[in-house]
Amino acid sequence: MGPITATVAGTESISAHLRRLYFDVPDLSDLALPGTPDEAVGMYVPTPDGPNPTEGRNYSIRHVDHEARTLTVDVVLHEHGPVTEWAAGATAGDRVEMSHARGWFAPPAGTGWLLLATDLAGLPAAARIIEELRAQHDPVQILILAEVVDDADLAYLGQVAPAEVVPIIGSGNGVSPSRLGTAVTEVGLPDGPGYCWFAGEAAQSRIVRKHLRHQLHWPSNRYDAIGYWRFDGERWAQRFAQYGDELFAVYQNAIDAGRSEKQAAEEFDEALEKLGL
Repeated sequence: MGPITATVAGTESISAHLRRLYFDVPDLSDLALPGTPDEAVGMYVPTPDGPNPTEGRNYSIRHVDHEARTLTVDVVLHEHGPVTEWAAGATAGDRVEMSHARGWFAPPAGTGWLLLATDLAGLPAAARIIEELRAQHDPVQILILAEVVDDADLAYLGQVAPAEVVPIIGSGNGVSPSRLGTAVTEVGLPDGPGYCWFAGEAAQSRIVRKHLRHQLHWPSNRYDAIGYWRFDGERWAQRFAQYGDELFAVYQNAIDAGRSEKQAAEEFDEALEKLGL
């Protein structure tokens, strides 16, 4: 299924760093959303050079109404970037294309507590996770590590009780090096079987996976660590282009050998690390 068209129905300023976009999506069912609370879509926007949408990024869906065929997406506003620049000036009637719906959040049965670790990019998904668990009257204990630019960003989480929030203020988010991965390795965790969901800078997700897998010896079904973005992404992309075919072959070979998508993705990331990426 190819990309579908979504039309901006309205916008709202959430904070200095987040802008909410409301979309009408007539062909919403064609996106095949996975239904997880962290489901995300690729959003492709027009560039200054022409009307055809050729630049895109993945964004979490803050809210979906399948009956009304509408989506809400909260976009982090950066100093530069194709989607953030478009989102900052988007108005009703503007159009984008959406495709490649995905989701990761999948605590295994018997999970007694959750660790949600996120920066601004993952904050919309974290808020939706909490809301959906609360709506299900799920008694699971929740600990949130939230790396934000300033204290005002924490208001986005609203009333998250009974979740406990540990703020990490002033780092990451393109402002300075992230401390989120290290924070995961240092936080005290409850007893019993837990599940960690991490959404942040890609190098930080690598720190988290290594810690959970090698230091804590967690099986892969007890965590999902997603790299939502990369620090110095343009330089990284230039270097990646030198090895792209070789690296994609690592992933495909793992799939062909019968390993899961998560296992293949981890082998892919290990190959990236060996190349200094």
